Amino acid sequence: MDDPIFMKNQFILTSYYLTAPLSGLETLIQPGWAHNTLELPPGDKQEQMSALHFPLANWIAETAQQGYRPVSLAGDCCAAIPVLAGLQRAGIVPTLIWFDAHGDFNTWETTPSGFLGGMPLAMLVGRGEQRMCEAVGLRSLPENQIILTDARDLDPGERESVAGSGMTHLREVTELFTHPLPDRPIWVHFDTDVLRPEDAPAMNYLTPGGPSADTLREVFHYLADTGCVIAVSVSAWNPDLDADGKSQKVCIALLETLLGEN
Repeated sequence: MDDPIFMKNQFILTSYYLTAPLSGLETLIQPGWAHNTLELPPGDKQEQMSALHFPLANWIAETAQQGYRPVSLAGDCCAAIPVLAGLQRAGIVPTLIWFDAHGDFNTWETTPSGFLGGMPLAMLVGRGEQRMCEAVGLRSLPENQIILTDARDLDPGERESVAGSGMTHLREVTELFTHPLPDRPIWVHFDTDVLRPEDAPAMNYLTPGGPSADTLREVFHYLADTGCVIAVSVSAWNPDLDADGKSQKVCIALLETLLGEN
């Protein structure tokens, strides 16, 4: 790998799940954090989401250009679209490591539900729906620059798409210990539902299995120690389901590990 990259973190919170406000996430905001929030304009869901994505992409680009590491927290994985667009504007071509219980690799042809939140990884590589990518000026990321890890819950058509893609699919997160990482900066996307439900139950789509918090902590320590993680995006737990705060505590501790803060 190239020489490690040491960066100061800058945080931004987009407190929405698609177009639904998630005010419960706003307790995360610390001094110095940016808050991406606005009154959504008229339009369909994708137009409204793009209105949220546009300032996020701008913030990511400006933050990266200033030499900081952007850390984006949002309520859904579609918010990864403006993260990549912003990195591209800053001249960064990353390897993407996507941690998720799901593949997020559906298109309109494969989805059984029509759920946009199950499509963003496919969108990033230029498959299927592209309206939100075009809205922020995103260029498709080559599939061979993506490592999808876990993704234990795939729809049938999605499973075929993942298997036939150029992505690397590591079914166990611990395979990252031995998988060679390309010689380019790393962007990590952490969908918190990758965790086993016993450790982080406040998820919209709980999926049995998955790594324990302790196992994922070891993997995040490993990635942090490479010094090559230049951006992080997080798809958060559902704060409305987190009455005891357990999921927030576990997930924030893991984020801090990935950022080399503990």
